[in-house]
Amino acid sequence: MIDQLTKYAAKLAEAGLCAPGEPLLAALDAELCLSHAGDARQPVADAVIYGLGASALLLAEPIGACQGTMLALARQALEAGQSAVIPGDCETRTFLHDLPVVDGESTGDLANAIIDALKRRKGCIVLHQGRALMAAAGSVSPEQTFVTASSMAFACFVAYFSQHLHAARAGRLTPKRRAEFARIRALLLADLARLPSAQPRLLPGPFAGADQARAAMIEAGRAVVEYGLVDSSFGNVSCRQHTPDGELLLVSQTGSALDELSGLIDPCRMDGSSCVGLTASSEYSAHKAIYDGGPARVILHGHPRFAVILSLDCDKLDCPGLGDCHRACATPRAVVVPAMPAGEATADGTAADTASPLLIPIVPGEVGTGPYGLCNTLPQALNAEGGRRGAIVYGHGLFATGREDFREAFATLLEVERFCREEYFRRVAELDQQSSSA
Repeated sequence: MIDQLTKYAAKLAEAGLCAPGEPLLAALDAELCLSHAGDARQPVADAVIYGLGASALLLAEPIGACQGTMLALARQALEAGQSAVIPGDCETRTFLHDLPVVDGESTGDLANAIIDALKRRKGCIVLHQGRALMAAAGSVSPEQTFVTASSMAFACFVAYFSQHLHAARAGRLTPKRRAEFARIRALLLADLARLPSAQPRLLPGPFAGADQARAAMIEAGRAVVEYGLVDSSFGNVSCRQHTPDGELLLVSQTGSALDELSGLIDPCRMDGSSCVGLTASSEYSAHKAIYDGGPARVILHGHPRFAVILSLDCDKLDCPGLGDCHRACATPRAVVVPAMPAGEATADGTAADTASPLLIPIVPGEVGTGPYGLCNTLPQALNAEGGRRGAIVYGHGLFATGREDFREAFATLLEVERFCREEYFRRVAELDQQSSSA
């Protein structure tokens, strides 16, 4: 059990969410186990885990832009008389719902305040000594607390930057808000500096059999996590592969971490004659529909943060469909990445050979096979005009395709996210300038 606790504490640090050695994880096995001894928060952790009857608990202080965004949102919520932060991304709607805020600065019983919050939700934000802390409980394993914490960090990041852009559109930026935004942007730039700059070397296709395809999937999944293009286990990867027994759709299992896919890839028969897909990704039906109707041989799905943020941005501030955008937005929208100069190296290391911009449509869609399911909205967008390299699902993430291997799909993820980040700050600056000069 100690190995599990130290593993997930280390993964939070590797993701840049916490300082090395900072997260405190606790688990009830034969006895209470801790990721490390001597932490001043141990009495609170003891009281919370026993008070909840949970199997695992995480107390951790995020760093960088995640600390900045989480702290700002939690303070805003309390100042507005609200008890929770309510992000609008897909992960929050389906997994977190909202993020209770515990005012640890004024409560006299911090442990019981956290217990009350974690009885209602998987995780909560704790304001304590001028900082934001994350608390997350697990009923089965320490991994659950890691997934919740990384999802909280993602949700707060997306919510803060989305709200700031919305405020800029509405002309509601104050000097205080601008100064706070400048501080958080500086933290973000420092965070980005830790990410790899060299392009990953991914296996070239076509793949010589299902085993090589699995190896390529494992490699691509690890790269998506390493480059900060997905959080926790909310992403998936698949490959359509010819075999002597027919075509297989190899797809990551539901809930699997993309950087640990070994043994977690399901071989689903494309003709539907196998039930192996019962443990496959919750977006398996969307992957299959994309393959059935288009030229893609691989699909790589991540949650690049600024791609998600731009998908939430709309200039129709009084649209009658507000609140239902994630299911049935009727306004065609897209991200258009400008063409690179011919010969310039692209994200996959090859030379740009086209003067055409990269059109990435933004579509609504929910996980699953219902009337608003991704299997109905995403294939149409990706397979239009002979096949597109990617599409962003509103508030959810980017699905990128490749016609031969994962190099093209990964390049799309990286190029689109870099453009969306630059475009985000361009929009904020332009809107703020327009507001100031009005």
